[in-house]
Amino acid sequence: MRRLLIGSALGTTTGLAWGGQFVIGKSAVERVDAFHLTTVRYALAGLLLLAILAAVEGRQALRLDGRGLRLWWLGTLGFAGFNLLGFTGLEHARAQSASLIVALAPLLTALVLWQRSGVRPRRATLLALAVALAGVALVISGGDPASIVDGSIGYGDALVLGGVFSFILYTLGAARFPELSPLRYTALTAALGWLSIAAATAVASAAGLEPEPSLGAYSDIWWQILYIALVGAVVAVVSWNGAVAALGPQNATLFGNLIPMTTFVIEIARGYRPGALELFGAALTIAALVANNVLTRRPKPRTAEEEPRPAWEPAKAA
Repeated sequence: MRRLLIGSALGTTTGLAWGGQFVIGKSAVERVDAFHLTTVRYALAGLLLLAILAAVEGRQALRLDGRGLRLWWLGTLGFAGFNLLGFTGLEHARAQSASLIVALAPLLTALVLWQRSGVRPRRATLLALAVALAGVALVISGGDPASIVDGSIGYGDALVLGGVFSFILYTLGAARFPELSPLRYTALTAALGWLSIAAATAVASAAGLEPEPSLGAYSDIWWQILYIALVGAVVAVVSWNGAVAALGPQNATLFGNLIPMTTFVIEIARGYRPGALELFGAALTIAALVANNVLTRRPKPRTAEEEPRPAWEPAKAA
């Protein structure tokens, strides 16, 4: 019970922090592009995470012990992939639709596990995914799904979706390092992932795709940078990995429901007035996510290969 309460508290913290991050991040990328913004973000967050790790677990925790290449790859997926794709997508998408796509992570996690382990998700999960996608389509299109089909919108949302898949792979990758604490896994992968972020930004700048922003542009969004670096990248990610360790990947991603709810509440408080179909789409998606979680907890006969493992010991198939 104590483990469940701690995991739930950590998951809630992540959901609220990331829900606010979409609104704040949207305002930030209007002044500084996604590549340079992410580079600055994780330069600050990475150093802080390493300092916290050294203070909590000792300097020996900073050693890679032969895990460097694997942790770098996971850090590239979780931090470079998720953030560069996500924030670039946010330049072309609304905060509401981007946050709702991130909330699809529980259902998308089941699909990734299906591909990796060969265990087919329940019919309820596949049905919930179809319903949730229909709801997301209503939100993205503002109540006109035909606009997605004709290609007039959706580019930014597709990038956000790619970022979600990157973060799912990063989350599942934690199961390969059960000997690492959530803090150590987060700090090491964030620091190593920053190397990929910096390299991608350097290439984009050299190619003229993302020119270096002025100092004035950075100073205009100083408080947004502090939020996405300290709250969004440190507090939320440490809480996320702690929730995964306590609850398991699929249960932890349930708290992603709080992300779009928080984003919608903030946007409405700022004066945004969503249409009826957009609200229906958001409610439909969240209802599908909750229904999937409830239905998949019902016991059913399983083969030995499908027998679930405890939530605190992620399956090696992950």
